This record gives sequence, C-alpha cells and structure tokens, in this order.
Amino acid sequence: MNINRTFATAGRVIAQLLHDHRSLALLLIAPSVLVGLFAWLFVEQEQVFQTVGPAILALFPFIVMFLITSIATLRERRDGTLERLMTTPLGRADFIAGYALAFALAAIVQSLITVAFAVMVCGLEVKGELWQLALVAIVDALLGTGLGLLASAFARTEFQVVQFMPVLVFPQIILGGVIMPRENMTEVLQRISDWLPLSYAIDAVNAVTRGEGGADLLVPLGIVAACVLGAIVLASLTLRRRTP
Repeated sequence: MNINRTFATAGRVIAQLLHDHRSLALLLIAPSVLVGLFAWLFVEQEQVFQTVGPAILALFPFIVMFLITSIATLRERRDGTLERLMTTPLGRADFIAGYALAFALAAIVQSLITVAFAVMVCGLEVKGELWQLALVAIVDALLGTGLGLLASAFARTEFQVVQFMPVLVFPQIILGGVIMPRENMTEVLQRISDWLPLSYAIDAVNAVTRGEGGADLLVPLGIVAACVLGAIVLASLTLRRRTP
C-alpha cells in the first residue's frame, strides 16, 4: 500500500463528490431530514423520540453511507475507470483505502450535522457528552462506508448492490434493537444480534444518551471500529481488477 496513491485516490473521489451536488446533498442532509421526520411523527409523544431517537440516529447515517459508498464505487467499475486504474501501479488496497478515506471525511461532516440537528432542532436529550455522541455517529457512518465498499467488491451493478441490502442491512435494522430491545428478543435472535455490528453501534449511542461511559461505551464502540477495519481489509482483498 502506497500512502501517496491512497491520498491521490481520496482527493479524486472528494473532487468528484463535490461536483455531484445531488449525491452530496443526499449524503449530508438526508439523515437529518429523516431524523426530523421521525421526531415530527411523535411530536405529541415526546417520550417515544427520547426512547427510540438514539437508535434512529445510528440507523440513517449507516444506511445512507452504505448506499452512497457502494454505488459510487460501482460507478467507477461501470464507467471503466476502475479497470484503467488497475493497469497503473495503483493497488487494490490503495484504491479501497482512498475511497474509505474520502468517504470517512464525508461521514464526519454528515455525522456532525445529524447530531447537531437531532439535539438542537429535534430536542434529543443527551445525558452524556455531545462529543461522545458525535464520535459514535461517525464510527457508525464509517460502518456503513466499510460495508458499502465490501458490497461493491462483490456486486457488478448498482441493482445488485441494492440486492445486498436484505443480507447486509435489513437484518441489522430488525435485530439491532430499533424495533424491540435486544434483551426482549428470544435467545436465538439475541445470539444472532450479537454478531451484527449495528447492534453495538445502537448500544453505544444509547449508552451516551443515558450518560453511561467506561466499558458500556468503549466496548461496543471498539467492536464497531474493528468491524469497520475488517470490512475495509476484506473489501481490498476481494476487489476484482477486471469486470466480468
């Protein structure tokens, strides 16, 4: 892996993203709009948003980053840019790391906007430190980025990426604790939930909003960060140099 090639790839991706205003707006604003709609839906029942809002805050950035990252990467393959890049000294690890770095910067901005909107506009009460909530949101968005890169390594088209959502995204939403607390699930579903990284992202954001720290925050946050790193490494190992 060459750091100069990685930064060059990241710079190219950021430049493309800045010129794609629709994708940029979707990436930065969509999670805040969705959080706002959810808060508005339960405006007469504030306790509902205070209870489920933290999990929602972990959910939407994850989904948006998964879609944007995977589709943007596949666009490179569809346009033939990826195959041309692979004929240069650029390695697969340089390509994936560059993409991960570029979208990590976007994820940081997105997470800061979403957290600020949820707290200042939607009135989400946070007993812990706001910077901790922002950190969890950033790591959660990076999880969507990592899984998006991993999905793009296997998919051939944008349509196939969407087909990965029932495998990589939907089970994590259903079993992550958004719909029902994990401790209320049957033992089998709890065991499955324990293997899903979004479950730990939701645990971490819930810990911050309850004012809990220490192991209650660091353990789930560390597990999510390890999953992000694992997804990026696996994506770099499985990325195909040529489109079949």
